[in-house]
Amino acid sequence: MVSAFIPCIFGAMTPGEICNKKVLLSPLNWGMGHVSRSIGIIYQLLEQGNEIVIAADAHQRSIFQEYFPNCIYVAHEGYPFDFGGKGNFAWDLTKRLGALKARLQQERWETETLVEKFGIELVLSDHRYGFCSENVPSIFVTHQYHLPVSGWQLISDSWHKKRMRPFQHIWILDYEGNLLSGKLTENISDKRVVFVGPYSRFSKYDSLPEKAQEVVVVSGPHVYAQQFADAIAKKYPSAVFVCSKNIELDERIKRISGSWSEQDAAIMKAKRLISRSGYSTIMDLEVLKISAELYPTPGQAEQLYLHQKLTDCSEYIPLVLRDRSCE
Repeated sequence: MVSAFIPCIFGAMTPGEICNKKVLLSPLNWGMGHVSRSIGIIYQLLEQGNEIVIAADAHQRSIFQEYFPNCIYVAHEGYPFDFGGKGNFAWDLTKRLGALKARLQQERWETETLVEKFGIELVLSDHRYGFCSENVPSIFVTHQYHLPVSGWQLISDSWHKKRMRPFQHIWILDYEGNLLSGKLTENISDKRVVFVGPYSRFSKYDSLPEKAQEVVVVSGPHVYAQQFADAIAKKYPSAVFVCSKNIELDERIKRISGSWSEQDAAIMKAKRLISRSGYSTIMDLEVLKISAELYPTPGQAEQLYLHQKLTDCSEYIPLVLRDRSCE
C-alpha cells in the first residue's frame, strides 16, 4: 500500500492509500447512520497503521468507544437541527439556516485548531460541510453528490456542491457504476471523486449467526423514529425491536436497547429486517446479505428516492441475491 498522500492532480485518494497517518474524523449528527458507517472506515484505517482522533458529541462518542476504546476523543458540537416531525425537511432546515451557518463557520475554526493541536495529517468528514482544513488534505465522505431535489429546491443542491468545494477529495460510499446510490452519484466529472464501495460496521465480524428472527431497527431523528416505532409495533408486535432507550414501546414488545454490540448481535440474527430506507441501512444489508422491508422517512427526498429505486414489491434485496423475483 502507498503510505504517502497522492496530490489531487493525480486523482482522488482512496482509503487503502492512507497508512501511518494521524487522521481527524467526525460524522454528521443526523441520526446514527453516519456514526454506523464511519465504524467500518475507522477499522480499516486502524488496520493500516493510522492513529485516529475522533471529534464527536457525547452520544456519538459513547458509541464509538464501544468499538474503539483506545482512540483519542475530543468533544465536538453537532449541527443545530430541529425537526418538526411533519415531513417538511426543507422548511425545518430553512428555519435553522442562520444557526446552521454560524455553526459551520465556528466548525472551520475548531477544525484548524484541532489540526494544529494534534498534528493532524488528514481530515475525514462524513458529510460535515464545515469539518475541513486549509492546511492538510480534507476528505468529504458521502453517498450523494447530487441531492434528489427539483424545482426551487435545486437551490439546496447548488448550496450542497458549493459546500463541498473546500475538500480536496470526495469519497462516494458505493460500488463503481453507482449501483446503490443511482442518480445521487451519476454523471460526475469531478476529478476529486472516487467510489470506495459500501462501508458497514458488520463487515468487521468474521462470521454471522443463524438467521432466526424478524428484527425492526428504529433509527433517524427522534421524532420520526418514534413515529416509525408506533406504526411498526402495530404491524409486527412479535418482532424484536432494536432502538434507543428514549423510544417508547409497549412493555410486551421485546426490545434491545443496550450497547451497540448487543444490538449488532440481534441484527445479525435477523432473517429479515424492517427499517427505514436510509443509505447506511442499505449498506448494512449488502454486507449481511438479508432482505428487508423498508419504509422511507416522510418528506426525506433521499430516502424516498432510494426506496423507489432499490425496492421491488416493497422488499429490498441485496445485489448478490438479485436473481430472486417477487413473483
